[in-house]
Amino acid sequence: MDTFTLIATSFIISISLIITGRKDKLQSSFVGLCLAIFVFQVGVFFRDIFMSPFWRNIEYMGVLAIAPCAFWFFRQLTQNKSIVTRGFIVFAVLLSSLSALSLFTPLSRWPRFHPVVMSYVFATLGLCYIAFVRYVNKLSPSVEKKRLGYLLFACPIAFFTCSIDLLNYFSFNFPPISGIVVSALLYLILLIVAYPQLHELHDFFARALVIFVSTICGMIIFYFAAGFFSNSQLPSFTSILMASFLIAISLSPVRIILKKIFSFLYPESKNVFTSLYEFDEKLEREKSMLLAEMAPVFAHEIRNPLGSIKGAAQYLKTEAVTEEQHKLFDVIIEETNRLNAVVSQFLDYARPYTLKLKSLNVNALISKAISIIAANELAGKISLVQELYNELPDVEVDEQQLLQVILNIALNAIESMPQGGTLTFRTSKIETSAGSVVGITIRDTGQGMNKESLKNIFKPFHTTKERGAGLGLAICQKIIKEHGGLIRVKSLPGQGSVFFIRLNAAS
Repeated sequence: MDTFTLIATSFIISISLIITGRKDKLQSSFVGLCLAIFVFQVGVFFRDIFMSPFWRNIEYMGVLAIAPCAFWFFRQLTQNKSIVTRGFIVFAVLLSSLSALSLFTPLSRWPRFHPVVMSYVFATLGLCYIAFVRYVNKLSPSVEKKRLGYLLFACPIAFFTCSIDLLNYFSFNFPPISGIVVSALLYLILLIVAYPQLHELHDFFARALVIFVSTICGMIIFYFAAGFFSNSQLPSFTSILMASFLIAISLSPVRIILKKIFSFLYPESKNVFTSLYEFDEKLEREKSMLLAEMAPVFAHEIRNPLGSIKGAAQYLKTEAVTEEQHKLFDVIIEETNRLNAVVSQFLDYARPYTLKLKSLNVNALISKAISIIAANELAGKISLVQELYNELPDVEVDEQQLLQVILNIALNAIESMPQGGTLTFRTSKIETSAGSVVGITIRDTGQGMNKESLKNIFKPFHTTKERGAGLGLAICQKIIKEHGGLIRVKSLPGQGSVFFIRLNAAS
């Protein structure tokens, strides 16, 4: 069961990455490593059943494939910056190929052939780990270093845990656990490779917890159904645990495969695999499209009478006699201008953007934004601080729209500090397995927000201002999403707010 678990896990991970269709060298190399482990374990599984030289050769071919695949994967994981060069991969391919050919010669019957092959593979994995340690230690403190540090810590734990199986050679009777441990390690690597947005340890634990809870629920359902409908003896606890685990990790790839098959056979039935919750999301997308179509008509129908009202008020103001009449017409003009600004904001939020992308340095854009903010009379009591990373890579963005985002957040921050305070702009470079990311942080020392306001901060028309439209931050979020980036906020009442923006660096 231990071997079968690793067979199924390595196969499922490979299939799940292949069917996503992403042409990523890191993911491709991990697929190759998982397939090598799959072939190796298939050979072990059927060799123990049939005791055939054919399956013994399959086992050795899988083992020998692990060495070049491991070099390839760790070279991609370290972004080609470790001691594992392309020459290591070429050497491992040649050595593994020659060893595979020797399986069909008398050399394969040499008593020490198996220990030599296993020593070669373990030496390869050890060299990869040493290269990995050196690479991670050279990284500057960053999110990427933290993410890779989890794997750096997990590998030796997995190795020493798997070593327990060696005690069985000394007449101990421990249940084999190597397959389960390696399966867990492969799943951790999958999270690091396929989900670069996972940064914190609790993010990985949350993913693992979902699988764990799904496995436990599967076991409970099986025991309940088997106990209720069957009088025969139930399978062992370990068997049901492993079966439930395999079902839990298989659901997503199987669903994607079935979706592609049904989309080919029944192209008109596009919602076969859409859950009730996904229907809600689909409805939201359709509402957004409808809003984008209605917004220009809506704005036109409002702006025409607004223009007439404003023109009439301006004319009547010239004919006004008393000071009170002047003030009333000023109110009319001011409110028509405000309503026109709200309509403009609504248009900005509703209509799809046409991005005019160009490569630029975010530091220069922030310096420009600070110059604009400093000229605003509202910033008189505010101390503006710049903490800009000098070696920041360029980003492909629409300059005017990103400037709008920075100014909008900054002006909101200034309004939250009526008695004065500090507004800090910080930039950073973040290394991830998917490439470099540029970080922008805007921090204020203002009034902060409570949990309810924080929860709804990016929702359209949600505002805590007396005369606000509640569209500014919703527009900011939409602009950042259109750029393929991420925006989030942290805040505490009385302690200020921090906005975090992440944008992919230009390739």
